Amino acid sequence: VQLAESGGGLVQPGGSLRLSCAASGFAFSSAVMSWYRQAPGKERELVANIGSSGGNTNYADSVKGRFTISRDNAKDTVYLQMNSLKPEDTAVYYCNGYDWKYAYWGQGTQVTVSS
Repeated sequence: VQLAESGGGLVQPGGSLRLSCAASGFAFSSAVMSWYRQAPGKERELVANIGSSGGNTNYADSVKGRFTISRDNAKDTVYLQMNSLKPEDTAVYYCNGYDWKYAYWGQGTQVTVSS
């Protein structure tokens, strides 16, 4: 099983980034996919998740209206479009997959929002 995140980096406040997570080794199209983040000194928190068909999404209050989660089951990939980024969005972002048996984690990608 592998979850490979990409797309992180340094961006100025108000900017945008698009994270991608390419999955392999499990039934991606049946899995609930999520993005979590962990800032220094804080607990890991759920940012957004998306149902297997892509029709059901949920967001943390702190990112509603700014972030959009989506998935492409043909490519076994989940995305997180992040707009209007704020310094408080700075964290390591992790991809998570749950296939109703196990939970899988990527190694994370750093997002830094700073001027």
